This record gives sequence, structure tokens and C-alpha cells, in this order.
Amino acid sequence: MFRKSFIFVISGFLSACIATQPYPKGELVSQPDPAPIVRAPKVGQEWVYQIHNVFNQEIVDIVTEKVISVGQEVRITRSGLKAGPLPDEIQSPWGYVIQDPHWNPPQKFQERIPLWPKQLMTGWGDFYTTRYEVVGYPDSSYYWGLSIAAQDWERVQVPAGIFTTLKYHNEMPYFQSNDLFRIGNMREEDVWFSPEIGRWVLRRGSGRYITSGVFWANAYWEDYLQWELVSWK
Repeated sequence: MFRKSFIFVISGFLSACIATQPYPKGELVSQPDPAPIVRAPKVGQEWVYQIHNVFNQEIVDIVTEKVISVGQEVRITRSGLKAGPLPDEIQSPWGYVIQDPHWNPPQKFQERIPLWPKQLMTGWGDFYTTRYEVVGYPDSSYYWGLSIAAQDWERVQVPAGIFTTLKYHNEMPYFQSNDLFRIGNMREEDVWFSPEIGRWVLRRGSGRYITSGVFWANAYWEDYLQWELVSWK
């Protein structure tokens, strides 16, 4: 999801000098009763997202994700208008990811982990640990921990329309990086997931890391990106 940025950024300085991408504001709605069912995957389903740099609102790319096979694995191909072909996403079964290309570098997990809360209800949360390989480099593996916390139901508007979503927060504290110069890593994101479309309509996340001699107060930023749904089918 994020390309590594080697530019050191102080967030207060940025906010003073550049208009950042506003944080999404949704309308709080009641917990659906009964809980909604997530749309099942079918070949040909497609989601198109525009990706903003949160630091300066620049549109980084337009990415199309499309289901090309359904069975024991669900494979989603991805391509960027600027970046061209991107690594595939693989779920097995639907809702559990085994190859996740949304962070950089793309990851292949030794044990599957959920892509969205297992229970679509506010207050649900869990923590998962596994190890991942960098896609294409199977000789080494690295620790990965994921905390998922469902926060509330929100009705949000994006370029593709208005959707009722479950907003949840992901944290990946102190994971291992394949970059040996990094001695500490943290990532987090907010996700607005729409059961109606079987995918998120908004996703906003960032990562920070430190190297030897650098304290967390001066940590380096990875890219800070916001994904917004443009169209779906």
C-alpha cells in the first residue's frame, strides 16, 4: 500500500505549510440488525480507487482491482494508471488474506489473517500474530502482528456514492521489516468497510520507523495515503 519515503517529515511543520487531506467525516448510524452479510466474490467484480497523498492532497494514482478467479483461493489483480501492473491480492477463504500487496513490500503470510472484523459489530476486536515473506523472496520471514478494532457504523460519501460502512482501526505495532537498517516499525490505518460491495470504500493509513540512533519523536514517515472508491461493479 505504501512506498517507502526517505524524506523526514515533522507533522506539525507539514500541517502549517501544506493543506493536508481532510479526515473523512461520516454520519454515525445504528448497528444494523441483523448484522449484514458480506457480498460473496464473483469473477468480474471490480473496484476502482483514487489514492491521495494525505500530506498534500495530491492524487498519487488510480488503482483498479478485479476478481479474476474464485475457488480455494480468491485472486484479485491490480493495476495503477501510473504504476502499471501491481502485485495480486490473494484471499483464502474470502475475507482472509494470504498475500497482501497494500503495504510495501507486498507480503505473503505464513498464516492467513482477517481483512475485516470477523463479527460485523461495534466493539469487536482481536489481535493476530503471524510471519510474512516478501513476495518473490521466500528465504526469510518476519514477525507481523495485527490488532483489529471495530469502532462504529458510519454512512460516508465517496466519489462512487454514499455507503453504510463499518469503520475499524488496524494497528501493526513493532513488526519486523525486511530492511535491516530499520530497528523499529509501526503502522496504523482506519478502514471504512462496506458489506454491500465486499470491500472498503475508504482506507487511510500511514507508517513510521526508526533507524539506529533515531528516537520515536523523530521517526521517519512512510507514505501517508487515503484510498477513495471511485466506482465498483
